[in-house]
Amino acid sequence: MGKIVVLGAGMVGKAIAIDLAKRHEVTAADIDQESLNFLSEKYGINTVGVNLMEEDRISELVRDFDLVVSAVPGFMGYDTLRTVISAGRNIVDISFMPEDYMDLNALAAKSGVTAITDCGVAPGMPNLIIGNYNEIMEISHFEYVVGGLPKVKVYPFYYKAPFSPVDVIEEYTRPARYVEKGKQMMKPAMSEPELVFFAQVGTLEAFYTDGLRSLLSNMAHIPNMKEKTLRYPGHIQLVQALKTAGFFEKEPITIHNTPVRPIDFTSSVLIRDWKLGPEEPEFTVMRIELNGRQDGVGKSIVYELYDEYDHKENLSSMARTTGFTATANAELVLGGKFSGKGVFPLELVGMDPDCFRFVMNYLAERNIHYRKTEVLSD
Repeated sequence: MGKIVVLGAGMVGKAIAIDLAKRHEVTAADIDQESLNFLSEKYGINTVGVNLMEEDRISELVRDFDLVVSAVPGFMGYDTLRTVISAGRNIVDISFMPEDYMDLNALAAKSGVTAITDCGVAPGMPNLIIGNYNEIMEISHFEYVVGGLPKVKVYPFYYKAPFSPVDVIEEYTRPARYVEKGKQMMKPAMSEPELVFFAQVGTLEAFYTDGLRSLLSNMAHIPNMKEKTLRYPGHIQLVQALKTAGFFEKEPITIHNTPVRPIDFTSSVLIRDWKLGPEEPEFTVMRIELNGRQDGVGKSIVYELYDEYDHKENLSSMARTTGFTATANAELVLGGKFSGKGVFPLELVGMDPDCFRFVMNYLAERNIHYRKTEVLSD
């Protein structure tokens, strides 16, 4: 049994704490007392009320734990990761931070810290999978599409966010990088929409977002790589209108002598419209495709995920698929199965076949199934 502190008790942070508490001594830390009360009263999980934006408090908090799991919003992710590494604590991190966390690799190595980053459903699981196959085949093409959506489409956005709207808006505004014919390219987020069919949900719309992240450097030898986000058709046109009108701008404007950042106003409004209701049915869908050659034979490999809200545990699919990826990797670190020192996105973890199998089996035990199809291409 290990001592673990989970930083952040939002939707995903709760799922992480609940899963780990079945086997370990877990403490959840957040400023939101209502979320902490839910975990303590329903699951008997230890809680600490703390402002996670105060670095000194984090340094003091984490020193007595074997492992830290960071489930803070993306805009807090880099500073939190740096603070935990500086405190000499191992960490598994799910935050979708805009900064390059590999800048902390030298600090983590010097501090003797294992830091596993982007440890969610995506980025995360596609990284683990490409890391595994990169060791056994020559990959020529890699791409994935992914989305978490409500089962019931409600006008006008046809969307509910399991994460903070700030993190979702970050996806919609950060330029998207991809690789084509060996060259790294860039397009505006939300560009080149295409329709993609899934048997379980019908037709969805896919568009570029900046999901490749660490793969651009760690898998730079792969000549073609791209990632797209999935939404119901119609959603992205409305979001693009908001962006064009300036609702996502970070520079303050003055309203009645009060400076207001448009993105803060927009997030405050959207959190009401996008917030998933209690026990609201939703799903996560993803398709990961790799093409290449193994032992001289052409292969096309596809992994597909379709997962729904868990009514038994009252956990959303996105919280489960993201959170349990993190808890699987937490078990790798706690059990000594992965002990490298430095910063490791999941493509580096997946290079170890035992780690790859452990994570896939761990998720399958929690009824999260990545269904594999393999076809010889010549």
